[in-house]
Amino acid sequence: MNLEGLPAVSAPLPWHAEAWQRLGLQLEEGRFPHALLLAGSSGTGKARLALALARLLLCHAPSAGHNCGQCQGCELSRNGTHGDFLWLQPGEKSRVVKIDQVRQAVDFAHWTAGFGQRKVLVISPANAMNTNAANALLKSLEEPSANTHILLVCERLHGVPATIRSRCQILRFPLPAAEPALAWLDSLTGERRVSSELLELAGGAPLRAEDYFRDSSADARLAQEAALTAVLEGRATPVEAAGSLAELANEYFLELLTDVVEKRIRQLGKGQLADQGRAGFGLLDDLRRIQRAMEGGSNPNAALLRESLLEQLRQQLGAPAAGAKMPA
Repeated sequence: MNLEGLPAVSAPLPWHAEAWQRLGLQLEEGRFPHALLLAGSSGTGKARLALALARLLLCHAPSAGHNCGQCQGCELSRNGTHGDFLWLQPGEKSRVVKIDQVRQAVDFAHWTAGFGQRKVLVISPANAMNTNAANALLKSLEEPSANTHILLVCERLHGVPATIRSRCQILRFPLPAAEPALAWLDSLTGERRVSSELLELAGGAPLRAEDYFRDSSADARLAQEAALTAVLEGRATPVEAAGSLAELANEYFLELLTDVVEKRIRQLGKGQLADQGRAGFGLLDDLRRIQRAMEGGSNPNAALLRESLLEQLRQQLGAPAAGAKMPA
């Protein structure tokens, strides 16, 4: 998350309106939680909501349910220089939030607010904390400092230790309904057909669809999914598909395979759900286990990992291999 050069006001996304209203009421009534865990699917905008909440909490004169955009607190948070605001995320070329970062956050939580009545700490993604880092955070959750709010963002709720989850109010974010997501995308693409195609490609996640539009990566993503579909349909072997996807980072490959497996499960007929559906959910469990291990520092051999997972894909959800070559 880039915290420099933000707009004057950070507003929630349209499909977050109900959750935002509920949180705003808690804030007005003095019931806003000390620790809030925002959990849900990738691409639904949880980090953007955390940013909007943080800026609202730091604003000196909220207006219309949002930060005012004009006070000193808003100006500082807009430029990433607010001394009472700390955003932790994995460092460059790292997949984990390290214990030294969390120790810095614990120290921050015990400081006295210097610019207003509150301090805000955001950790995103919280499931990127290793065990030692999560343990270091526990004291701040068990013995909360006055007027300090901790916002945790995660995609896999069970990737956050139970000791952390049990000390937070949890707010879950499913994929949004299609209409508000498409209406929001229309404002970017200017065309409903394009919005629909991008949202389908993104598996219903509007912020992922936004990324495809902004960086023109939709064609590349379609080609990558086509490589996996060729394995499912028996038109390519796992070794061939793994070779065609060799340049992808492990994290991206796992996300890609997860999306394809989920789409395949949704396509299964009633008669196929009992066997292939069960196998597909088992493969999803394996993918999430590998993702958690990688978040904890595991670095598996990329070629072996891909060939093994693609063989599982073929055996559990695909048609018998026909031995044909990858399509050009």
